[in-house]
Amino acid sequence: MNATLLIELLTEELPPKALPRLAASFADTISEELKKMQFVAADAAATVYASPRRLAVTLPQVLPVQPEQHIVRKGPAVSAGMKNGAPTPALVGFARSCGVEVADLTTLHDGKQDVYAFQTVKAGQALSEVLSAIVATALKKLPAPKLMRWGDSEHQFVRPVHGLVMLHGADVIDGEVLGLKSGRETLGHRFLCSGPVSLPDADTYARVMFERGRVVASFDSRRELIHHRLTEAAAQQGATIAADESLFDEVAALVEWPVVLEAGFDADFLKVPQECLILTMQQNQKYFPLLDATGKLKNRFLLVSNLEARDPTAIIGGNERVLRARLSDAKFFFEQDQKVRLESRLSRLADVVYHNKIGSQWQRVERLQLIAGGIAGRLGADAALAERAAQLAKADLVSDMVGEFPELQGIMGMYYAEIDGEHPEVAAAIEGHYHPRFAGDSLPQSPVATAVALADKLETLVGIWGIGLIPSGDKDPFALRRAALGVLRMLLANPLDLRDLLQLTAGAFAPGLLSPSVVEEVFGFCQDRLKNYLVAEYQGDEVEAVLALAPSAIHEVPAVLAAVAQFKRLPAAATLAAANKRVKNLLKKTSGEEGRIDVALFQHDAEKSLFAALEALSPTVEAQFAAHDFAAALAALSSLKEPVDAFFDGVMVMAEDLAVRANRLALLARLSALFNRVADISLLAE
Repeated sequence: MNATLLIELLTEELPPKALPRLAASFADTISEELKKMQFVAADAAATVYASPRRLAVTLPQVLPVQPEQHIVRKGPAVSAGMKNGAPTPALVGFARSCGVEVADLTTLHDGKQDVYAFQTVKAGQALSEVLSAIVATALKKLPAPKLMRWGDSEHQFVRPVHGLVMLHGADVIDGEVLGLKSGRETLGHRFLCSGPVSLPDADTYARVMFERGRVVASFDSRRELIHHRLTEAAAQQGATIAADESLFDEVAALVEWPVVLEAGFDADFLKVPQECLILTMQQNQKYFPLLDATGKLKNRFLLVSNLEARDPTAIIGGNERVLRARLSDAKFFFEQDQKVRLESRLSRLADVVYHNKIGSQWQRVERLQLIAGGIAGRLGADAALAERAAQLAKADLVSDMVGEFPELQGIMGMYYAEIDGEHPEVAAAIEGHYHPRFAGDSLPQSPVATAVALADKLETLVGIWGIGLIPSGDKDPFALRRAALGVLRMLLANPLDLRDLLQLTAGAFAPGLLSPSVVEEVFGFCQDRLKNYLVAEYQGDEVEAVLALAPSAIHEVPAVLAAVAQFKRLPAAATLAAANKRVKNLLKKTSGEEGRIDVALFQHDAEKSLFAALEALSPTVEAQFAAHDFAAALAALSSLKEPVDAFFDGVMVMAEDLAVRANRLALLARLSALFNRVADISLLAE
């Protein structure tokens, strides 16, 4: 009889950050294996359960016995199976391998020819015969690189395993995995449940664990419950929670019975930059800081306990004592760091190796100053402020606070610069030069910060690439892909030339230190990154057409793409794209001849008409391109459809007369140059 299947593995506390991944892998493998063996329908949906002490999965409508297996083995071709009326050795060997005589074989058509075949029906296996092996397979496939042994057992798993439940409906499926025999008993919450929990059937697993075991078995349900209760508690305080999604995930993987409690800390700690306090609460204690309506940190926080008590005073007090020690450390680091000016830390950067081939952090800072000053000049920003910000940008790396919390680099530099009385733009740029730090992150907020941010990322790109440490496959230890994307996002918002900036950056390194081809190689790398970035928003053929010309003025690319997209919608676009493709192929075969056009050599009216149209249109189009009115320029070029069609209909380009041929190719070269000023129109899909 079809019934729901439950498999639960009871363990000691699993790694919290890996829990969702482990649970998904466990459920997916079991589901896939059962579907492959036809114990369950192909569209059956597994329900995943995961808590700190268990991995579990249920599948509905699982068969107790596998359907009959129709086995077909194909052998030699009929034409080659018999010779002079007798079976060939190949056919005899095939029959023997199937355990039958030649006479027991059948024939069938395999789509190409008739072949001998062995066909039989094998009785399906019982679920109880295969389930232990399926679970063992799922455990071996778990994404867990570090395994351990426990007790005197030779079995290995992420954490010690203490129980195995395998229920088909209300029936226990007998089996053994990791030395444990299956049953229907499990354990509930470590402290809130006393004694084993007997599961009556697979369908009531979640309810029984909740009611008797005091366990919210579903990770997703538990996370949603935590999120709801935290949001509700924060709203009662007129506050919002300062936490990213990963903290909700981690806390959901740490508790089985979530209880939200409110606690507080001494307001005197608020003198420490709130980023330090928030990071301490989140990273070390897994607490949820609270922000007021203005975004300022309150001296109250929320915590998720795994214990439920009538009087939670002791739990709250214990957590407050632990946090007080952590915040005291942060306060101490902050006060110690203020005893010296940020500038005085610069000499210590000479002892911090950036990379042994390109020097220390101090040498890097010297390069950043040169690059940032040059970029600031190009942006019309204050070069002196940009150079000062670049000089101080890495000084906080040797501060006590950043030594304890590396995530605060830049942020602490900003605070210390403000305390030292540095110019506000310098202080802001120290923090802003790390932006954008990830996809979707904000860009630097001022030209000075942009100059330093570009300098930082370009110096990394050119320097690391230039000494041969090029990303390959999924290996990118210096995050050059992320640096390139950050550069491109900033260049999309600022009128700068990428190739020019790369040359400026390469010039900041000592002669002979980098590969001589580094500028062109990094430029190509950035073009590839730009393509990947743009295809998420624009049509692939439009992106190909624009990037085929390797644009260096990245800020113009969106406008060009919009113009190309608008041109593509014109009735003449497909014909002109095809014509440009033809022109491109003709010029390619003749090394792209671009000689002077001699009107005296025109022999056909279509040549004269195309030349006249180009002469009349060129000044207008050139002016529109110069004014960056790309849409108007491409729209104007669409008027060339008729003379272009007439030319290809009536003119033989590759004429026998070499002078005439060269003249016609020169005419086409001019057409191509005008048409493809900002994009390779030939690459647009027809």
